[in-house]
Parts: sequence; structure tokens; C-alpha cells
Amino acid sequence: MERRGFVALIGGALALPRLAFAQERGKVHRVVYLSPNPVQTVAPLMQALLEGLRELGYTQGRNLAFEIRHADGKLERLPEVARELVASKPDVIVTGINITTHAVRRLTRTIPIVMAVGTGVVEDGLVASLARPGGNVTGVTWDVGLEVMPKRFDFLKEAVPNLSRVAVLWDQGQDTREFKGAIEQGGAAAGLTLIWIDYDDDHEQMFKAAAREKAQAVFTSGGGRFFRHRKVIVELAAKYRLPDSHYSAEFVEAGGLISYAPNLANLFKRTAVYVDKILRGANPAELPVERPIRLELLINLKTAKALGVTVPQSLLLRADRVIE
Repeated sequence: MERRGFVALIGGALALPRLAFAQERGKVHRVVYLSPNPVQTVAPLMQALLEGLRELGYTQGRNLAFEIRHADGKLERLPEVARELVASKPDVIVTGINITTHAVRRLTRTIPIVMAVGTGVVEDGLVASLARPGGNVTGVTWDVGLEVMPKRFDFLKEAVPNLSRVAVLWDQGQDTREFKGAIEQGGAAAGLTLIWIDYDDDHEQMFKAAAREKAQAVFTSGGGRFFRHRKVIVELAAKYRLPDSHYSAEFVEAGGLISYAPNLANLFKRTAVYVDKILRGANPAELPVERPIRLELLINLKTAKALGVTVPQSLLLRADRVIE
């Protein structure tokens, strides 16, 4: 698929010809999403964003031109894609993780940028503060404070009572220092020894390293590359019989054991509210960055059974959703 493409929710497909917009009368707002990964990877999240925009009165081909530009999973291409995007002068740029937000913010301080899953955005220099961002970046942050990491480790320990060594799969190209610090503090609070394993395009090498280090479970940190390859990641966790904890429900839906995090689709849908406000004239510098209110705990009992893990009833009762 080409690096950029228009998006339409027609039978779940992501395709809309450029000519459709040229034929429309009146103002058509151009909104572009920048992704490090291919269109197929982010399709469910784009559907959520477009659903939010549709509920706010935006219709493809009438008053909205929505486009995705992506680096096809090659981070070295992200600056080039970002330059082309900014040069096209869209009305609003939507981004996901920090690396994409930085890629466009380095190139423009005037085009509004709405982030959907920022992490440590104040510490990472993307905004001056959550209450008053002070620049051209605002939106939704995935960051719900340090408390999320101890909880993820605690839930994993409840499922695996004798747990002591956890392999953290770390995306060194996309995660931030602040995020690493939160994971370190969470692991320490849970009394666990963390084994840091950098992302490898040969995904099995990560699990071989975890096995060599005698890890008893794996913990994905974040980053688009793990999300893109989530099916492979959970299959390898099953192959190496390692209970796995994840940062989004999509991993558990693909066969992972447990996740505790904000609902990613809801975050992207909420992002539509920011896009709408900016298109109506709001200044992103004055739109407070929003943090998710609710976290969801998902458990896959089918996976637990395959791994020989007996999930206690007390944990199941706290789950928002159990996959059987």
C-alpha cells in the first residue's frame, strides 16, 4: 500500500480517492494522521477517530478530507514523511506516540498538532504544562501517572504468584526516558527484577534472550512497533510459555494473557473533540491536555489455560472483560 492514502469507513476498508474532495463545494477541512507504521496497523484506531469526527458533524467528501501518511515501519523515513506532510499545510495534524509528535513539531510551530497517546509530554518537552500547553501541541495523553505500572506488575503477580523475574520488551526507538523510569519504579514497587530487552526486528531473538535470562514473564513497554507486531509477540510468548502483560487490550484480543491500560480506541475517538475545537477556531496553546479517566483490565482465560496459569477468582472479578 502507498505511504499515504485517504481513509473512508466503507466496509472497514481504508480507501477514498483524492478526486472525491475536489468535486465538493464549500470548506473541506484537511486532517492528516502521521504514523510510523503502515495503514493496516492503525486501521482500528483510525476508525475510532473517524467515528468521533462523524459524530461531531464531519463527513468524508463533504467537509472532511482525512489522510494517513506513514513511514511503513521504517523509523529512518519518518523525518522525510513528516517534512512532506508539513509542506502540504493541512489544517490539523494528528499524531500518536511522542516520536511522531516530535517529528512534526520540529518542522512547524504554527500548524496545530493533536496527539492521541502522548506519554510524559511535559517532561519530554512537547507541552509547557497539561493545563496550558503553550504551543501548537495539545490533545490526549496515555500517561495516567506512575500508578499504572505498579498495577500492571501487581496484576501479573496475582496471576503468577511466584513471579520474581520479568523481561521488559523495550522499544528503544519509540519509548521515552520518563516512560522507562515509570516502569523501573513500578517493577521496584512490586519487588521484581526487571530484565531489559531491546526491540529486535527478529522478534524471536527477544524471547530467546528472555529465556536465557530465566525470565518468568514478559512485559511490553509501549511503542508502535510492538503494537504493529502484537500477534507475533503474543504467539512467541505462548511458544516460550511466558505469561505476558501488555499496554493495550488489542494484545489480549490477539491472544495475550493480561492488559491494564486506557482503551486506545477511546483515546483516538476523544482526539476528535480536539480536532473539532481547533477547526472551529480554538487555540491549541489554550486547550488543556486530557488524561484518561478510566483504565481497563482484560484477561484471556484461554491463554491462561494454555500456559498453565490459574487466574484467581479475586482477579477475575476485577476484570472489565474476560476472554474465554
